[in-house]
Amino acid sequence: MQSDQIKAFPDHAPARAMLRATGLTTADLDKPLIAVVSTFSDVTPCNMHLRELAAAVKEGVRAAGGTPIEGNTIVVSDGISMGTSGMRASLVSRDWIADTIELFVRGHSFDGVVVVTGCDKTIPAAAMALGRLNLPGLALYGGSILPGQHHGRDVTILDMFEAVGKCAAGKMSHEELRELEGKACPGAGACGGQFTANTMATALAFLGIASMDGTDLPALHPGKPEAAREAGRAVMDLLRKDLKPRQIMTREAFENAIAAVMVTGGSTNAVLHLLAIAREVGVTLALEDFDAISRSTPVLGDLSPGGKYNAPDMTLAGGLRLVAQRLKQQGRLHDGDTVSGQRMHAEADSAVEREGQKVLRPWDQPIKVEGGLAILRGSLAPDGCVVKLVGHDRRRHVGPARVFDGEPDAFTAVREGRINPGDVIVIRHVGPAGGPGMPEMLAVTAALMGVGLGDSVALITDGRFSGATHGFMVGHVAPEAARGGPIALIADGDIITLDVDTRELNVDAPLDERRKSYTPKPPVETSGVFAKYALLVGSASDGAPTHRGAV
Repeated sequence: MQSDQIKAFPDHAPARAMLRATGLTTADLDKPLIAVVSTFSDVTPCNMHLRELAAAVKEGVRAAGGTPIEGNTIVVSDGISMGTSGMRASLVSRDWIADTIELFVRGHSFDGVVVVTGCDKTIPAAAMALGRLNLPGLALYGGSILPGQHHGRDVTILDMFEAVGKCAAGKMSHEELRELEGKACPGAGACGGQFTANTMATALAFLGIASMDGTDLPALHPGKPEAAREAGRAVMDLLRKDLKPRQIMTREAFENAIAAVMVTGGSTNAVLHLLAIAREVGVTLALEDFDAISRSTPVLGDLSPGGKYNAPDMTLAGGLRLVAQRLKQQGRLHDGDTVSGQRMHAEADSAVEREGQKVLRPWDQPIKVEGGLAILRGSLAPDGCVVKLVGHDRRRHVGPARVFDGEPDAFTAVREGRINPGDVIVIRHVGPAGGPGMPEMLAVTAALMGVGLGDSVALITDGRFSGATHGFMVGHVAPEAARGGPIALIADGDIITLDVDTRELNVDAPLDERRKSYTPKPPVETSGVFAKYALLVGSASDGAPTHRGAV
């Protein structure tokens, strides 16, 4: 056992003495030591129940012959920090969480790992850490929140962000906004639409590193504790088989994950995070892989933010196995190992579709004939960018630039009615290094919807979008402004052309002339974690990595 490095008797009797002080017995120390790491925090509903799930995982580990040892790491809530300077901490936290899991596990020579996650960045961070450590292990998703009820309809956090825009436009009173505030988030769980948390939970299940049962169940489902216990038993089974994450998260598994994201209309953040996870396991993955799979994969999931339903509705319809079955029926699902002990094709074959369900359409009745994302390049994004295609039918936009160096000024312009139909809003200097931290733009994109401009403007940024964003939005523009990208040279009034069919993002402007007199902005942060991140982080087109990855 790897853990013998800290607990073999007699050489490590001092360490054993310390471990005995925590309540472990001699018998416990004779067994494999399994790290159970959660992102528990009571700052957010996404993670506030993970302590209880971690306890259930530990029960499963013990029942299967292991000794669980619990640890904890941080979380930064995107929904709470959205539109504030704290939003810059979100993407930074992804790599920091992976780093802390690595330090906890390697520092104590654990034999296996279970990571219990809740919200947006904790999910890819779990997969990154598991791939980096390459010990028998898996991730367990804390599950989706159930929708709130307001005036007889389902509501989610997205309704709250859009309601702020309605309130600013005089379409909703403060009293109505406060009433909705009390209904949108009824309890524990991650945001309920196919936003980033559920998108990445879907991706991890199709990577094979999380079970479909554990992923499907909402946070407060009565079967969730048993799914957590099963995760504890599963890690012991993986240990006995010596089946490790890099054997599971193969190139074919990444293709499965991308296809699942496309078919469900998932978040643009999946591009960023899957690139980063692939880097950790030594799988070559590029922006063009996402575009190629998207071109041949229809959107079948009628899921929020572009559709009618939320993640718990998908669970009732047949869950992720039904998604797998749809892909397998078209020859679009690779077989491979999963942490559940079932092969991927077996998971697909066991799907049970609820009669009359309308959440996931048949292959021949798509919502869109191609996937929910596209990769564009051009004079404005020579290294690529990502456009979201669900929730609208627009394929081309030509309009004058309205340039903002940061989201707050853009949000104020929307709120004050200074954005016109046809404009192309440009928000720059918010990339991985420039933010630093590549904040999401949900506050401004939701405000555009709230004031009625969502169907008549476009927005481009070297930052990111929330999975809850919908509209004609282009993110991850690379190179970013802080690294000398063309987006830094755009001026108000420049004509920008966004064309999905040709996969181009271009600007009509004398960029070469402007570059001669361009003066880069000084760094936003000069000390602390943000400054360190800005120095280390790579391009969004590579997943915003902070180290070289597996070799």
